[in-house]
Parts: sequence; structure tokens; C-alpha cells
Amino acid sequence: MTQIYKDANGRHHMEGRKGTIFTVFSTAYAVGKSLIAVNIAAELAKQGMKVCLVDLDLQFGDICYYLKLNPKKTIADAQRAMKANPQDTVAVEFLTKYAAGGVSFDVLTNPKLMEEAYNMDNGIIRSLVQQLQLEYDYVIIDTTSTFSALNLSMMDLSTLINFVGIVDFIPTIKNMKRGSDTLKELGYDDSKIRYVLNRSNAKTRIDVEDVEAILGKHFDYVLPNDFQTAQNSVRSGVPFVLEARHTPLAKELISIVDGYVRPDTEQKEEKTENHGSWLSRLFS
Repeated sequence: MTQIYKDANGRHHMEGRKGTIFTVFSTAYAVGKSLIAVNIAAELAKQGMKVCLVDLDLQFGDICYYLKLNPKKTIADAQRAMKANPQDTVAVEFLTKYAAGGVSFDVLTNPKLMEEAYNMDNGIIRSLVQQLQLEYDYVIIDTTSTFSALNLSMMDLSTLINFVGIVDFIPTIKNMKRGSDTLKELGYDDSKIRYVLNRSNAKTRIDVEDVEAILGKHFDYVLPNDFQTAQNSVRSGVPFVLEARHTPLAKELISIVDGYVRPDTEQKEEKTENHGSWLSRLFS
């Protein structure tokens, strides 16, 4: 059990076991990152885990929209409390409960006002997340699509980074390649990164195998293109793993969570060969 104690200087700290932090990240916009984060949180909660979802897309976060939440308190309120009373601020007091179909998890929502989003402090956000890590089995962090100081701080804390991409346009693939290379240059171990391909069977002339050759990485998880299921979920405010578990999209997302909770011992072989396609030559 987590306990709060004072150190020799009278500062309050928490001690206890640390939960797992999953960061969902992408170098491209409109790839389904937030919806994936929502459904990872919902499936972990359905499997009996104590889960907190954190929306760190501070300016344009979609978590409240996807879950139809109207929070009374946000991360901006938590920051104000932390500045006023740093020793007595408890992160869980600023969370919003989400519940559907007998499943529930907590959400630390993004600021309501743009002015608040601009004035957030990365150090305070990190402290809040570290508090949540001591209270929850899993903390799921949704991020912006940039290598910002805040995102890098969250990646450093994370147990796993879910790097999400789609195969649609050349600029998107270019950004995926640059993002993958940057993660490597920053020193993140391959074992910490999971490559997730979303909307895999969307109509496109670009082959997934060619993209894997460019990245030098095999996609760990592949989610099918299922616009209707995703749209219905957003419209209803209920994660598709809860209301549409029979769909291929939900089944694959559930398999991702199963892989995290009950990882297989056998590692997937990476594909690093270059197939020599027009796409590969473009990036060579």
C-alpha cells in the first residue's frame, strides 16, 4: 500500500510499488493515437487493473471528447494546487472517473483553456505522473506528435513507448522514419519501443513490407482499418473494446494488451532487409 511520509526537511513523499507507464506517441497527426490510448486503458481496466489515463495533448487533447467527459478539475487545477501547496497536493484529487459497462478507470484531463495549456510546467506534470505511478497498476499517457521536452520526459519515465504509425502518404512515412531514428539516437532501447501500425488494410499503393524495410523494424502490432467501429465508439463515448469486442479492430487491440500483461517469451524476428522497391529507393 502506498503511504505518504515526511523527509528530514518536512517535505511529503510517497512510497510504495511503482505501476507501469505506457506512453502512446506518434510523429504524425490523425493516426488514431488517442483512440488507441483510450482503448488500452479501457481493456486494462476490464482485465481488473487499476488504471489512470493522462491526456498530455495539453492544447488539443481529445480524451474528454472521446469519452464524453465534462471534468470538474483538470491538470491545470492540479498545477495551481501544486504551486500553492507543493507538499500537500495529491494528484488523485484532480482526476475524473470514467465508467461504462461495469468497467471504470480514472482520467487526468487536459486544461480547458488554451491559456492554461500554454502555462503548464513540465516539472510539475512529471511530479503528478510520478504520484499516479504509485497509485495505479497502469498509467497510460497520450501525447502530442512532437519530440517536445514534456514528451521526452514522459518517455524517460515510461516502461513502454507505443510508437503509432499509418501507411498512407510519403510524408507520413518520412516522419515515421525520422521518429524511429530519433528514438534510437536518444538512446531508447529497442525493448522499450513497440511499433504499432494502425489502419493497416486501408486502400493504398504502399506495401507494409516496404515501410518495414525503410524503418528497419517489424511492426509489433497491426490494427485493421475499421472506420465504422472507431466512429461508433467516438460517437457513443464508449471504447470499442467494451461495446464492440467482436470486431477485428477490438480483437487486435485486446491482443496488444494481452501481450503487455502476459508477454510471450518468443520474440518476433525483425525484418531489416531492403526489398529494393520504389519506396525503399526513395528513402535510400
